[in-house]
Amino acid sequence: MVEPNKDSKFPLENYNKLCFLKNIIKNPNIIVGEYTYYDDHDDVLNFEKNVKYHFDFNNDKLIIGKFCMIASGVSFIMNGANHLVDSISSYPFAIFGNGWKDAMNDKSYPNKGNTIIGNDVWIGHNVTIMPGISIGDGAIIATNSTVASNVEPYTIVGGGNPAKLIRNRFEEEVTKQLLEIKWWDWEIEKINKNVSLLTSNDFQKLKSLI
Repeated sequence: MVEPNKDSKFPLENYNKLCFLKNIIKNPNIIVGEYTYYDDHDDVLNFEKNVKYHFDFNNDKLIIGKFCMIASGVSFIMNGANHLVDSISSYPFAIFGNGWKDAMNDKSYPNKGNTIIGNDVWIGHNVTIMPGISIGDGAIIATNSTVASNVEPYTIVGGGNPAKLIRNRFEEEVTKQLLEIKWWDWEIEKINKNVSLLTSNDFQKLKSLI
């Protein structure tokens, strides 16, 4: 068995609306794992446009794992969108310089750190992910959700703004097993050999591969 070419921009023949995301990203502060794909109804180059308020001076990163599935219209809100909330005004006076350039001396805008998406994560159409969020391996984010808090591995969240836990995908012992196995880190030859198993629910057989 020969796997799809991980270095291909468009792994589906004669279809340029789905890309292996790693191969189109130009921003060094966006880091994407192998085989993660992005599907866009209009143009896959919209992905970086949808990573919003991602200013170099904040030095925050968007880190996405391997084998993720990202649908059209997904937006990542980065730390440049944050304003002061405990001050008299939340207006960003200092960014306009001139007589306001010293407004933030000895102060800093809120920064919630990097946004981290695990491996084998499915993010549905028109999802919005807020700054500094961590989404665990194997999680599923339902369409039209706004993710405003961290998402545990192998859970399904959704229901609008903010997204809430819908259910766990598996029993706790199975989730623990999957997080130990980390199939996405296998050599590609091992993945090729076991793709039928990975699309089944034969957890006992999977356990035998540890």
